[in-house]
Amino acid sequence: MNLNLLFKELQRNALSFTLWTLVISVLVSLTMSFFPTFLQNQSKVMGMMTVIPKEALQFKGISNFSDMLSPLGFYSVNNIIYMMVLGSIFSVVIASNIILKEEYNKTAEYLMVRPITRGEIFMSKLAVVIFFIFLLNLVTALIGYSTIKLVHSGPFNSKSFVVLSAYTFLLNTLFGAAGLFISTLVKRPKPITTLGIGMVLFFYFIYTLSKITESATQIGYLSPFKFVRLDAGSPEYKLEPWHLLYFLGISIILLTISYRIYRRKDIYT
Repeated sequence: MNLNLLFKELQRNALSFTLWTLVISVLVSLTMSFFPTFLQNQSKVMGMMTVIPKEALQFKGISNFSDMLSPLGFYSVNNIIYMMVLGSIFSVVIASNIILKEEYNKTAEYLMVRPITRGEIFMSKLAVVIFFIFLLNLVTALIGYSTIKLVHSGPFNSKSFVVLSAYTFLLNTLFGAAGLFISTLVKRPKPITTLGIGMVLFFYFIYTLSKITESATQIGYLSPFKFVRLDAGSPEYKLEPWHLLYFLGISIILLTISYRIYRRKDIYT
């Protein structure tokens, strides 16, 4: 790992990280601010939800209305959009472009002639990706925890909140690894932001399809979203060991392959 390159990449991506973090934090805060109003009007809301098709509720991630009556349940239902989807898009975008941009910006030649190996380049940029993904999850989790405490004076299961945050971090990291993997496969030097966003939305579509269509339940296991437990209000809620193995295993495999490909690929200069 090269510290000079590491700090340079941190500076280059700091603005993008700040904007994404700000947007997600504001969305989380605004959504949680509606929780007291939701509780006060739960009878009216329940009446409205009875006329909404079950499939539409499942698409949103609501399997049981009572789950939303707890602050953590309300948070987890909305977290699926903000941190799982937007967080994953941020992860795949920053990861897919952090290496490839040296080629389409035509700065690869300058980087390659410096006394630094390809292995150091890859590991330095990987460290930046992981750092920003972790920091995004940490900041938004702290914002989420703070807003829950502000809108709900009673106790809630902090351990379940940490587990839910860990699931989100693992999911974002997997998409970050996928973004790096795709960038090493691309032969034409051009941004692949659209491809990365499309990949996240495609897997999210598969996940939602498996939830609203009984005949398509099994297809959901093709999506990483399926391995995130959202039932944070359940007494048995925990970080499943085989789910952890799934996220870490695929991430490590993708990163290992990406590292090997990058060390051997022809770099466009």
